[in-house]
Amino acid sequence: MMSSMRVALALGSGGARGYAHIGVINELRDRGHEIVGIAGSSMGALVGGLQAAGKLDEYADWAGTLTQRAVLRLLDPSLTAAGVLRAEKILDAVREILGDLLIEDLPIPFTAVSTDLISGKSVWLQRGPVDVAIRASIAIPGVITPHELDGRLLADGGILDPLPMAPIAAVNADVTIAVSLNGDDPFRHDPPEGPRPSAELLNRMWRSTTALLDSATARTLLETPAARTVLSRFSASAAAEAAAEDAAGEPTADLGPVREADPMPVPRLGGFEVMNRAIDIAQAALMRHTLAAYPPDLLIEVPRTTCRSLEFYRANEVIEIGQELAALALDTFVDRPSDRPSGES
Repeated sequence: MMSSMRVALALGSGGARGYAHIGVINELRDRGHEIVGIAGSSMGALVGGLQAAGKLDEYADWAGTLTQRAVLRLLDPSLTAAGVLRAEKILDAVREILGDLLIEDLPIPFTAVSTDLISGKSVWLQRGPVDVAIRASIAIPGVITPHELDGRLLADGGILDPLPMAPIAAVNADVTIAVSLNGDDPFRHDPPEGPRPSAELLNRMWRSTTALLDSATARTLLETPAARTVLSRFSASAAAEAAAEDAAGEPTADLGPVREADPMPVPRLGGFEVMNRAIDIAQAALMRHTLAAYPPDLLIEVPRTTCRSLEFYRANEVIEIGQELAALALDTFVDRPSDRPSGES
């Protein structure tokens, strides 16, 4: 492998697993590689924009201080917006770190990918305020409210382009590296063990997130399907309780005892777990098409089981996982100059 490379990065969507992007970038910098272009969807856009602006270390330090309670307060619940969360409090923290920066003035070319909910097309944001581009790209459907920009209603870039390779195709780089947050874990099939807040605690903490909501209004919000979806993304135990509620009272077919030869029974998924799994499957299919059209020189896959989408209080742990995965991938990566067209660096 080359001792020093010019790297173009594609950073995928995946909620809190996007902290792993920070670990990948840390490993690249530790090895002396230069990042010369970045494209990101959703959390990949947030991390990529901060790196392009030279503010990623400051953000990582802040994220590493977040607790479960702090994250719930930052999520900013809403009754009237087109999503359970406004996420403006989180964006305020990002804006404070970024300052008034424009994408066209960044030292590293940067593209935030979003989705136009009206036209149904991907949108590449390559000009204008960095924080606005990030806000448009992280609007998870049904969870974080869409963002209106220049007459368009923009939502999460991962809807159509969960791993944005096309925007970096023309970057003058030695290698292209894609970081997917939807990889399979060959060693583990269950969510990682560790302390998880109960649904009761989450409900109580959620109700305390804003003084603008009285207890009755907060209770109404928590009883909506979208809010329960958010809880399922935040906590394994909350997801289990939501799934149990969905399954309660519903007749199930008696399939008889499981034969001893069967490896394991088919899991019973609640309605929200089915929806989340369906989104994962759709994004994995989209990524396969993207990777076939724009194959990267190196693909780093972060397992889906690393953490849940809204576990933003696990920054230090997930950053470390990302750095370990990047180190392993870079150690085994072999640059093949003969594979490159004549004259390409």
